[in-house]
Amino acid sequence: MRELVLTEIGRLDVREAPIPRPGPDEVLIRVAATGICGSDVHGYTGENGRRFPGQVMGHESSGVIAAVGDDVDGFTEGTPVTFNPVVVPAEDAAAFAGREQHHPGKHVIGVAKEIPAAFADYVVVPARNVVPLPADLPIELGALIEPLAVAVHAVRRLPADRLGRVLVIGGGPIGQSVVIALRDAGAGSIIVSEMDAARRELVERLGAETIDPAAGPVAEQLADRGGLADAAVDAVGLTPTVRDALRSTTLGAPICLVGMGAPQVTLDAFLVSTEERSLIGSFTYGSDDFTDAAAIIGAEPDVYRALISREIDVADADSAFSALAAGDGTPGKVLVRFDREEQER
Repeated sequence: MRELVLTEIGRLDVREAPIPRPGPDEVLIRVAATGICGSDVHGYTGENGRRFPGQVMGHESSGVIAAVGDDVDGFTEGTPVTFNPVVVPAEDAAAFAGREQHHPGKHVIGVAKEIPAAFADYVVVPARNVVPLPADLPIELGALIEPLAVAVHAVRRLPADRLGRVLVIGGGPIGQSVVIALRDAGAGSIIVSEMDAARRELVERLGAETIDPAAGPVAEQLADRGGLADAAVDAVGLTPTVRDALRSTTLGAPICLVGMGAPQVTLDAFLVSTEERSLIGSFTYGSDDFTDAAAIIGAEPDVYRALISREIDVADADSAFSALAAGDGTPGKVLVRFDREEQER
């Protein structure tokens, strides 16, 4: 099989490897599509220190079951599926159900360097992490479920009674997914702050209003268009975006930080303490968030196809990563298609 290996920082190579076999309680998935996550790009460039040479990355995937291991019930070959990449030890699965991201010994497929992940023709995952795709969902759209689960969890971290007017900082793939999750949660109005015109156009197609932070202070623009936000989601995670979220919300507002643009930010402490805003962290999701995200995608697949900017062949992955790292202007998700046979192998 083919797998994409981060042979060195800034370089992906296609390598041939044996097809793995599922062990007890595991499932072998024939990968159809894997999305390029921003964290993968930052790993490719070495910015986040969470990906390593020799690693096979990839955690936003869909495919079909190719084989099942011993003691696996309820799955048959050929079933279209995705998988939740947050894995807790089997003996703790019940105790941490719905909050798997809190397990101190969890690992994330695609992040854990010693576990070959989904930028490959095949991937092995625990059967308990496999999620069937909704009926009639085009298989490539299954790769959108994982980033949507991130957004579903982030939105659920906000108090439901503060979703009247919500500011989303950042209109990239996670910000786009946050718009979808907010719509599903019944938010009254959604305003996305995004500098890139193509991304603003995309989130407008999803039902959000947009503002360009380059046109002036975000708080002033909001004040001119109906008032400050009741809550905010920062899908970027940099000092300027956290500052915008704090300054652009009403007193007492909750702000969810889901973006991981930098490991450290400088905080305007008085905007938290004296104005009683809450800064809430959000990381990955629980299993309920993940399965609910699958249902959301399945309900309106034609709408959410807009999240995919392009689909590429395996051989073009390195150049795609390089272009994304250079800021090529791609507004949405790039999928690597592993179900396309190369003309020459």
